[in-house]
Amino acid sequence: MDNIEWIFFDVGSTLVSEEKPFLHRLHEIAEAVNEPFEMIQDKVIQLYKEKKKGEYVLIMDHGIERHRWRSEDEELFPESYECLERLSKKYKIGVIANQIPGTASRLEEHGVLKFIDLVIASAEEGLEKPDRRIFELALSRANCKPENAVMVGDRVDNDIVPAKKMGMKTVRVKQGMWKYWEVISEDEQADYEVDDLSEVAALFL
Repeated sequence: MDNIEWIFFDVGSTLVSEEKPFLHRLHEIAEAVNEPFEMIQDKVIQLYKEKKKGEYVLIMDHGIERHRWRSEDEELFPESYECLERLSKKYKIGVIANQIPGTASRLEEHGVLKFIDLVIASAEEGLEKPDRRIFELALSRANCKPENAVMVGDRVDNDIVPAKKMGMKTVRVKQGMWKYWEVISEDEQADYEVDDLSEVAALFL
């Protein structure tokens, strides 16, 4: 991949584990609908296998309050720091993510903003993946052609499909709840699939 100049990463379930705030939300749902946590968890997993954002489906179906997402409980995946540190020595590193306000600050708190050259986040830009325009914006600010860029993310619908359509290379990281997404078409198939970010570094170095 001698032509690659930029590697863009998603944040949630790619660089950062959302497991703790996600489980907290499931406990809130279980309490609100008066069902055992395990039953709610099973329902949510099944919904993700059906390519639906399970916790939101249950919240809408039951008409319950959606509490604040506890981003302070997110944790950097163990492999993320070393992956970004190593890749940043050879490539420019960017972020394209659907996030609540303050993405750059949170990445700084996680200790990895120093490796990242560009942060494009939905809350600040008013655009959300899979909208093509957020990818176009990132590439424009990076002064990078699609064929010279890679998108690394956990979501087939938000990361892989739109980036492929742009002409970017794609890497699917099978972490978080979207690992249950079963690819059924060429459009959904990433160029590479990995289980964690340690494998991403190995692909490009």
